[in-house]
Amino acid sequence: MNNIYIPPVVKNLLIINVLFFLGTAVFEGLLSDQVVGTLPVYYFGSPFFKGWQPITYMFMHGGWAHIFFNMFALYSFGSLLENRWGAKRFLIFYLVTGLGALALQWAVQAFEMHQATGQIMPSIEYLQTIDIADAQKAIAIYQSPMVGASGAIFGLLIAFGMLYPNAEMFIFFIPVPVKAKYIVPVYILVELSLGLARFEGDSVAHFAHLGGALIGYILVKLWKDNNNFYNYYE
Repeated sequence: MNNIYIPPVVKNLLIINVLFFLGTAVFEGLLSDQVVGTLPVYYFGSPFFKGWQPITYMFMHGGWAHIFFNMFALYSFGSLLENRWGAKRFLIFYLVTGLGALALQWAVQAFEMHQATGQIMPSIEYLQTIDIADAQKAIAIYQSPMVGASGAIFGLLIAFGMLYPNAEMFIFFIPVPVKAKYIVPVYILVELSLGLARFEGDSVAHFAHLGGALIGYILVKLWKDNNNFYNYYE
């Protein structure tokens, strides 16, 4: 175990995520409104939205399985990418893909809000004047927070698949290794299908995952195809 090397940005991201998760477990119920309740990110038109949430939401998680799989992926893919890109470029990639994930999620929510109410940021007073079912949809959007590093993790997954397409990966229930160039596109298609299907009870922000993947793809293409842009962040 002493020979395991974790590059500095990945190591610090792991520590911060774990501290946020443990802090949530300790303080939830004691300071939920003042602290824990303001760290997830809400829809930009929600009365619960705060300016720091687009950053803090990336370090919040909804359960042990959520944080375990995200941190395992951060360690597995992030370590390779940070060693390849360097600390500064890797951190930029991680944060930008996390923000890109939120941007697409917000865009989808804005579309749904406009469909339900005719506006993207309706006031509470306005919601009292429209159909009850539509108002309930709008209120659900306003009151539904999003947490997790999954958007940034999907960015890392896309980058790994683009830069190491022939790397072999093991997937649950598949007894043989499969190359990344086959797994990653299938995974993205599954997320797109789940996002469009909107199964009842599915609380996963699939479009946030897709947003992180999309921004990750764009950044890798820019950094590979434009040496001036690549060198700017050295």
